[in-house]
This record gives sequence, C-alpha cells and structure tokens, in this order.
Amino acid sequence: MISSDTTTPADPPNPPKVSGAAIALLDEQGTVVGWTQAAQRLVGYCVEDIVGRSVALMLPSPEELLGISSFAEQCRGQRGWSGTAAVRHRDGRTLNLSLHISLLRGQDKGLRWLISLADVGGLSEMKNGSVRESLLIHAPIGIIVHDPQLRCTWVNDAMELHDGIPRDRRFGRPLTDTIPGFETAALEALMRKVLESGTTMVHQYKAWLPEDLSREHAFSASSFCLQDAAGQSLGVCSVIVDDTGGQPMRERLAALSQVSTRIGGSLDIMQTGQELADAAVPLLADYATVDLSESVTSNEEPYGRIGAMRDHAPVFRRAGLASIHAGIPESPWARGDIVFASLSSPFTSVFRSGRSHLEPVLDTSPGTWIAHDPARAQKIREHGVHSMMIVPIRARRSVLGVAVFARTEDLAPFQEDDLILAEELVTRAALSLDNARRYACERTTALALQRNLLPRCLKGGAAVEAASRYLPADTDAGVGGDWFDVIPLSGARVALVVGDVVGHGIDAAATMGRLRTAVRTLADLEMPPDELLSHLDQCVGRLTEEDDDPNRTPVVGATCLYAVYDPVTRQCTMARAGHVPPAIIDPQGHATFPDLPSGAPLGLGLGLVPFDSVEMELPEGSLLAFYTDGLVESRGGDIDVGMHRLSAALTQPDQSLEDLCSSVMDTVPTQAPSDDVTLLLVRIRTLDAAQISSWELPTEPTVVRTARHVTARQLYEWGLEHLVPTTELVVSELVTNALRHGAGPIRLRLIRHQVLTCEVFDSGNCYPRLRRARIVDENGRGLLLVARLSRRWGFRSASGGKVVWVEQDLPTEPAHDPCPSQASA
Repeated sequence: MISSDTTTPADPPNPPKVSGAAIALLDEQGTVVGWTQAAQRLVGYCVEDIVGRSVALMLPSPEELLGISSFAEQCRGQRGWSGTAAVRHRDGRTLNLSLHISLLRGQDKGLRWLISLADVGGLSEMKNGSVRESLLIHAPIGIIVHDPQLRCTWVNDAMELHDGIPRDRRFGRPLTDTIPGFETAALEALMRKVLESGTTMVHQYKAWLPEDLSREHAFSASSFCLQDAAGQSLGVCSVIVDDTGGQPMRERLAALSQVSTRIGGSLDIMQTGQELADAAVPLLADYATVDLSESVTSNEEPYGRIGAMRDHAPVFRRAGLASIHAGIPESPWARGDIVFASLSSPFTSVFRSGRSHLEPVLDTSPGTWIAHDPARAQKIREHGVHSMMIVPIRARRSVLGVAVFARTEDLAPFQEDDLILAEELVTRAALSLDNARRYACERTTALALQRNLLPRCLKGGAAVEAASRYLPADTDAGVGGDWFDVIPLSGARVALVVGDVVGHGIDAAATMGRLRTAVRTLADLEMPPDELLSHLDQCVGRLTEEDDDPNRTPVVGATCLYAVYDPVTRQCTMARAGHVPPAIIDPQGHATFPDLPSGAPLGLGLGLVPFDSVEMELPEGSLLAFYTDGLVESRGGDIDVGMHRLSAALTQPDQSLEDLCSSVMDTVPTQAPSDDVTLLLVRIRTLDAAQISSWELPTEPTVVRTARHVTARQLYEWGLEHLVPTTELVVSELVTNALRHGAGPIRLRLIRHQVLTCEVFDSGNCYPRLRRARIVDENGRGLLLVARLSRRWGFRSASGGKVVWVEQDLPTEPAHDPCPSQASA
C-alpha cells in the first residue's frame, strides 16, 4: 500500500486556487455532459448553452468537424490526443487553444472523453499551477471523476500508475474505501469545497509509486467542479500529476517563456521561423533549425495533415537558423534554401505523424537514416552533433514544418524534460507561424483579386495619355480596396475614375471589383458625373444592406472621384464623393487643386445629399493626377504636407508619364504604407480642327439628302471613300429619326479619331430603342440596320436635348495610343 508523509492539514483553511485549464466532459457521441466555470470563462458558453449539445457547436467550420471525426478512432487507439485547435468563442471569435483529450472508462464499460482546453497564447505568463496544466500532455496523468457523493464514476488507465489500485476496485466507492490509510480526508475535504464553490483547487502531497519505491514523488491534484445543464454540481474531476522535479522544470520553462515572447512580433513567416530558432539557442540547444513546408512558404494551404500518408518525401524551405558558433557551420543550407528529406529520415516521419522524435544519442553508424542523407551526415560528423530532437510545428490539425534542436558542445544528451520544453516553445511559435501563414494567404489572395480586377492596360484613346501605379498596404489588415479606371466614351471622350473602399482584405477587394463594374456600366449609359455618383451611392447602400453576416464587418462606404474629358472642347466635368481632389498641372508647370464640392462618401449619403459637378476648360497639354489618400496621408502627418509633396513631384519638367509615376511613388514616406497608394496620371490631348466637321441642318424634308451630301464630301476629303456608302445609310437613318421623333434644330457632327464617329443632335426627349420589326411592320428596321453596319452605337443626354451616335472602324494604321506598361512601384 502506498504511504504518504504529507503535512497538508485534512481541511486546509485556504487551499490554493489556480486558473487551470477549462474542462469539459463528453460522451461517446461527442455530446457535452459536464462543464466547468473555467470553460465558461475561456470560451463564453455557460452550462445552459453547451451541456446536452454537440461539441461541434464550438467548431468554427465544417472542416474542423471533419477533422474531429477523422481522428476519433486515432484518439480511441491512443487513449487520447494533444495539440492545438481552433475553437469558436460564443461571441463569434476564433480562439487558438491547446487541447488535451483523455479517454475515461466507467463501471458499465462505457466511455467518456475529458477535454482540457488552455490558451496557449498565455505561455509567457505561466506560473505554478498553470505550468502543471501546460505540461499536462507530457506526463502520465491520473484522471478520476467522482459523483456528488464522492463515489468514483469514471477513471483513466494512467490512474493505476499513481497508486496501484485497479479501476474495478474504484467504481462506486469513495476514496476512504478505496485507499484506506491514505490522506483521503484532505482530498475529500478539498473536493467538497470544490463542489460547494465551483472553484478549481489544488492539493499537493507526497507518495511512493508502486513501481518506484526507491524515491519519494511529489504529486499535485487539481480538482474541477463539473456542472450539468441546470448549473448543478455533477461531480468533481481530479487531475493528478507527478510533479517530481517540477521546480527545475518551471524555472527552465519560465526562462524559455521570457525568450519566447520575442516570437511572433510580425506577420512574416520567414522572420517568425528565425525568431523560433533564435529563442532556442543557447537556452535549449547549441544548434537549431526551422524548416517549413514549401506549401506554407508559398502562401498555400499546408498539405501536411496529421495522419495523412504520402508516397513522396516532404520538401521544406529553411526559415530559421541559429548556432552558438559564428557563421552557423553546422548547416549545409542557408536561410531560404530548399531542403529535401529522405523517405527513411525521422524528418519525414515527424512531418507525417505529427509526433516528436528524440535521439538522446545520435547513431551515426552505417545503415541508419544518416547514411541516406550525406549532406547532413558530413556536417554531423564534422561538428560533433551527438544528440537531437525533431519537433513538428503543428497548428489546426496540420503540420507546418519541423524544428530541429541539436547539441554539439554541451555533452549532456537531450532528455524527456528537454523535449517537453522544446514542444512548449514550438507550440507557441506554431500559432504565430499559422497566423502569419493565414495572413499571407489572405493577403496574397486579396492582392491577386485586386490586381485582376484593376485595369491591366489603360486606353485613353484620342483623349488622354495615361499611366498608373498601385502599391498595396503593408499592414496586418492586408490589401485595401483602391481602384482606378480609364473608360472610353462616345465622341472621343473619356471617363477618368479613382476610388477607395473602406476597409482592407478580400472583402474590400471584392467590393472594389463590384463598384468598378458598376461605374463602367453607369458610364456606358453616358451619365454625367453627379448623376453617376448618385446611382453609385445607392449601389453601395444596397451592398451594405445585403450583407447580413453577423460574423463579418460589412463594407459601409467608399470614396470616389469621377471625371469626363472631351478632347473636342477641352472641357472636363468632375464630381467627387468624399474623395481627395485631383491635382492639375498646367503646361507651365503650375500645380493647383481645384475646389470641388466634396460630397458625402458613397453609402453614407443615403441618397439624400446630391452631388455637384464642376465643369472647367483645361489648357492644351495639361496633366491631371488622380490618387487615393494613402499617397498624401500618413500617421501623424498633415495632409497638406503630402499634397505639397505631390505637387512638387508632378512639376518636374520633361518627364514621361511613366517617369513621373515613379518619381511620385518615390516620395511615399515609408516602404511599408499603412494604406493602399494609388496614382493615375493623364495628360490630355486635343483633337485637331481638321478631324472634326459639323453642320446645322434645317428641319425640312430635304434635310436627309443634304446630310448625305455633306457627309460624302467630308469623307472624300479625309480619304475615307470606302466608308461613304455605309456612312450615308447611317446618316440617313439618324437624321430621319431626328426629323420624325425629335424637335428643334438638328446638328450633324463627324469626328475622325481612332474610329469614325457620326453624331446627330436634336432637342427632343424621345430616345431610340432597338427592336425587331415584324413582317407586317413598315417601320422599325432602321436602327437594326445601323447596329449591323457599325461597331457600336448609343445615345446620351446633352444640354437642351440628346445625341445619337454611331462608331465605325477606320482602316488599320499604326496605333496612336500605345498601351503604357503597368509597372508596380
């Protein structure tokens, strides 16, 4: 029988309280049957919310549920499972927790699962009792559950290792009947206090193990109150840990925890890997490496799912290196190099299984795995590597890579305690690495989405020459929702737009794409800038109303600047919705920021605040700069300073638009902007008078013949004789419709730019509509004929009436407006 010399009183007046791990008790089907107050504090679910419901309630996604289901048999075979997992808080947040799952057996041969959840992020704050919980998964843990009468109902197999009592002798009996003479009075008094208060308490005592009577062992019994769905005490769960030698372990863990606080300060995967290696040397090892799966460093989903068997060896990329020797001579690979592992190496087995590998004495004899890895073998022999630990970097049921710890100068071989510390350190780093990987994946996806949604080639036609730059934000939130566009319109005109969606990430990028599409659609309807912004404002409002996902912050606004430039008149009409004003640089190099009505940001005006347009005539050769606030604003900086910096960069003479774009981007004050930086530069062009011909036509029956005559004469002058027949038909139809359905004077205008545009103006408000005429109809075929003879046609509102226009292709000639390259800053 086990004896004890503990001096703890039978009823301690102030037993120590610990935060401990959150405890949940599950039946075989995964239904929660017991809950603790610590669990409620950690994940937010009270007993009424969770008891009697499936544990899947706390899983953030179906993928996690599939993961839990897939390793249920593995848990049963190994009698438990330990690792990190994502758990959903009651408020919708996702927590990264350390889980320890233990198998309990009952008198009726039933099974229960006891789950211990702990916030691994609190590793640096671990003290005393919390250290016991962090080491819970590494030591033989005795777990026993008593009912409110303190009779044993459930117990795990490891409990017999602590006191030598078979589980069949425990069921239905209190402690005093099971272990006579043992300090059961103190333990039972403690458990009664736990039942009454619901507070986790710890009792420490000393005893001898049945298989090790040569030395005294120190034990810690942490008792948790389990509650049922009604909040009543269901029983007491006691977790008993052999804490022998715990003080030196706690001291080393505390030192390691201080070092590990320097891990994960950034969201850079490679930097975090280096921080992990630096934290291990020299505190834990003489030499350490961190090798991440190539899929992880490529910003892809990790393919190293625990338990997944593959026929090929993993491919790593070296992310971290550290050594007590200068230059790290032990490593055959530098940071960033590709590292291969043979199928027979422990690196492959650790990566596949997710279980650590410890070689206290490294065997370098022929026939071992080292013989299949000559590069490592040479370094191992040259530098005297004699002991090694390989620890998987695990997160969310996936293995991100492996961390290797080796000793060269320190002659002591690695022991189990060293492996415990190494796994604690790697567990902390794994969460930071996984967060960095997820951030990198999302940022890469959002950036790819944004770049694919932005125009790849700016075509300003005969109206403008354009160039642009886009520099994504380098923040934790990720890429933003900036966009720009150059949209060809009828009559050689062009629309210029720049906008900025509130927020960052994939949602902002997707919203940006929807708004850019909406702007292009509205622009094709030939809306004036103020009217277009009004419709876009309603569009943003509808997008916000449709976003009813409670777990996602909706996009609630955007800013936009929209302008239309006419190269025939050099008139530019602008309107803005909360956006920064454009910069206009005249041919003499003077920069101004026009005083445009600011307007409300899109989505915030609710359609109640109208937008105002401003029309101005631009000098020939003027330069316009459209940009987002990320270019001129910075944390703690004045926007006026940024706008002055912008104007100074734009007034440099004799520079191409591409060079000017680069000069402006060079003025961005930091290489890691906190917001997206977008710049669109356009240099306006003016059509020569010889490219335009217009006529005032009388509203009389002979007007159609007159229109055909002047059109043919002009086309002959331009050398476009082959277009005379089709253009005469087009002009005849448009003028006839204006005469029949329009009102007032009729104006005919031909514009020869990159296409031949024919425009007919009248003061009527009856807009043409394309329809298919029936056999018996005498009218309705004219517009259908026009559509077939032209490349495109349409109509737009104009001052005092409307304009119906038709475009026809010109003979092929060298491109007048080559597409500028879209280099990234």
